[in-house]
Amino acid sequence: MSWMASARHGVREAPAGLALVQELLNTRATMHYGADLLLLADDAQRWLTEAITTWSRVSGLPAPTLLISSSDLRSLRRLRTTFEHVIAAAGKENLDGALPPADVPVSLVPDADGWVRMVPTGRGTRWLASALWAEALLAQQAGLWPRLKLCHNGDCRAAFFDTSRNNSGVWHDVSTCGNTANLRAFRERKRLMGGSGGQSRPPVGGPPSYR
Repeated sequence: MSWMASARHGVREAPAGLALVQELLNTRATMHYGADLLLLADDAQRWLTEAITTWSRVSGLPAPTLLISSSDLRSLRRLRTTFEHVIAAAGKENLDGALPPADVPVSLVPDADGWVRMVPTGRGTRWLASALWAEALLAQQAGLWPRLKLCHNGDCRAAFFDTSRNNSGVWHDVSTCGNTANLRAFRERKRLMGGSGGQSRPPVGGPPSYR
C-alpha cells in the first residue's frame, strides 16, 4: 500500500524535489480522498518515510531516518499551513498579514564538478522544514513555483501541478471539482433569477480542461 498523499487525489506529481512540498500539502483530509495523514503519529510516520525516500531518490541526496512522535504532529501541521499560505500568496489570494520568516538552516556544498548544491540540515522536523524550503527556493529559481497550486474548490484544496500552456488551471480535477463549481454557479444564477425563464440549462462537461 502506498502512503503517498498526492496519489490519493490522482494529481500529476510536481517535478523534481518540488513533489515533496506537494506531498506535504496533500496530507490534509479533503472531501472523500482520505483522512488527514498528519493526525496520528503512525500515519504520519508511514507517509514521511515514503515521501523522503522518494525525495532522496529524485534529488540524489541522502535523507535521514526521521522518527515522528505525537509531539511532532503539531509542528508538521503548522508547517503544512505555512506552505498553504505561501502557495496562496503566489496565487494572488488575499492573506491577512505578512508571512513569517522560514528560520531554517541549509548547507551549501560544492560537488566534485564544482557545482554548489543546497543540502537540507537539522534534526527531525527541522530537517524536513529545511528540505521543504530549499525545494521551494529551487522551484522559484527554475520558474516552476507558480504552477504548484491549490484547487479552487474550498472543500478540496488539493495541491496540483498545473501543466496548462498559459498556467490557467484552477481545479485539481475538472471532472469533479470543476463540474461541481459549474453546477453551483448555475444554481446560484437560477436562484437570483427566481427560477424563471426556463431557458437556462445546467453546464455540460464542465469548464475546458486545464490538465
